[in-house]
Amino acid sequence: MKRAVVIGLGIFGYNIARTLFENGFEVVAIDKNKDIIQKIRDHSTKAVLADGTDQEIMDEIGIGEDDIAIISFGEDLAAATLITLHLKQMKVKNIIVKAPNEDHKMILEKVGATDVIIPEKDAGKKLAKSLISPNVMDYIPLSDDYMIFEMAPPNSFLGKTLAELQLRNRFNIEVIAVRDVLSESVHMVPQADFVIKDGEVLVVIGKETDINKIK
Repeated sequence: MKRAVVIGLGIFGYNIARTLFENGFEVVAIDKNKDIIQKIRDHSTKAVLADGTDQEIMDEIGIGEDDIAIISFGEDLAAATLITLHLKQMKVKNIIVKAPNEDHKMILEKVGATDVIIPEKDAGKKLAKSLISPNVMDYIPLSDDYMIFEMAPPNSFLGKTLAELQLRNRFNIEVIAVRDVLSESVHMVPQADFVIKDGEVLVVIGKETDINKIK
């Protein structure tokens, strides 16, 4: 079983810890606020009332190098940096840190964070993309140009086969999977005779500019 250690249980950290626990992770939740620790007890494997910047306490908890460490301290760069440095010394391979801006992100990456998340920036980008392309539900960047998008098919797609839609020729995009929203079943690499139905979501790969052409 994968184990995640979540340090700092503000809104972001609390919801990360709870979601991971509900999806089968072993979760160690750490915060110095007693009320938050009481609240997370039923939604974590172990809830620890402690200051995450206290190196001795962190050593006692025993974070392994294969654990996923998630640090969420709002705008407290000093605390996030101290914990990141300590985890790096403990040879933890996966250190994910929440940061408020790009300047903090650059510093955290330099001291050892393997991934730095700026929630407000990411949420803003997703909102903007949803307004630009209402069909796009989610996306994963692959490079500066290409992304994997999850999109609701327009009404004009419904009842038609992939061969009829000619998405590669018309939009330069490729359908790599189709997900049924109700059953959550996934049809990987659908063939040309696959018919798009209502209640399905298309997982496509392509350039953002090409995706934006589909309205």
